[in-house]
Amino acid sequence: MAVWAVFRSPALDYRLVMLGAILPLGDLVYGGARPLHTLLACVVVLLAVMLATRDRRLIRRQWLGLPIGMFLHLVLDGVWTRAHLFWWPLFGTSFGTGHAPELTRGVDVDLLLEVLGALALVWAWRRFKLADPVRRRRFLHTGQLSRDLMRGPEAGM
Repeated sequence: MAVWAVFRSPALDYRLVMLGAILPLGDLVYGGARPLHTLLACVVVLLAVMLATRDRRLIRRQWLGLPIGMFLHLVLDGVWTRAHLFWWPLFGTSFGTGHAPELTRGVDVDLLLEVLGALALVWAWRRFKLADPVRRRRFLHTGQLSRDLMRGPEAGM
């Protein structure tokens, strides 16, 4: 929802945004927040996308969803409040023994966030009319949302 609200791009692959948003969870395999929870990882992925898609504007617009999702994960997880981790390796190369932000919240906060996430999914399902098999198939195969629902007052915003 947040990425759509900011960019409203019909060419962005929202599947890649979702992948980027969960990619930092790969750090959990190593027991806590590691490189994928750092600003550096997001910048490296962004740079890789920009270099790999030079002179291919539409492909770039699709793949920018990956680093955008990663940045969004850092913001929504509040990683920016943990300067040593967020700015790694500027303050040293150790990640410390701190747990990933996903594991430090209480059950009540996690439950609230899950409910909000479910409500966001219901909103998106309705807003982008994904009950329609044609629209749903397009989203599943391309990651794109229908252009006719992206802008303007007729789009329901």
